[in-house]
Amino acid sequence: MEPAAAQAGNNDEILRGRYLVETTGCNDCHTPGYAAKDGKVDEKLWLTGDAVGWAGPWGTTYATNLRLLMAGMTRQQWLVHARSMKPRPPMPWFNLRAMTDADLQAIHAYILSLGPAGAPAPASLPPGRKAAGPVVQFPE
Repeated sequence: MEPAAAQAGNNDEILRGRYLVETTGCNDCHTPGYAAKDGKVDEKLWLTGDAVGWAGPWGTTYATNLRLLMAGMTRQQWLVHARSMKPRPPMPWFNLRAMTDADLQAIHAYILSLGPAGAPAPASLPPGRKAAGPVVQFPE
């Protein structure tokens, strides 16, 4: 396992990761209220997941708390995860696969620099199960 300081990366890499997170839409789903508040959410809440569900033929999914997820991953584990995961919609996993290793490592460094925060997102629900909270409904 890499030392925490080495995992976090240097300041330029962290700033690049912040830029990528902000411009590639990560916050749109993974930060509570981000889109509704026109992106004006305190950075201390960024990437802590959301309880708004995304419902469609696949069931209902929730945006992962990336701060908790990344806290348990080394750079290498993140690269493998980002290149192999295929979660249910609406996560655009194919966009992660299109990124360079350097971009993915910068995102990892930035998220680690924020530190763990928040609670895990609700568990996904299978098709036919109604979510308890608010959902964005995709057409069938």
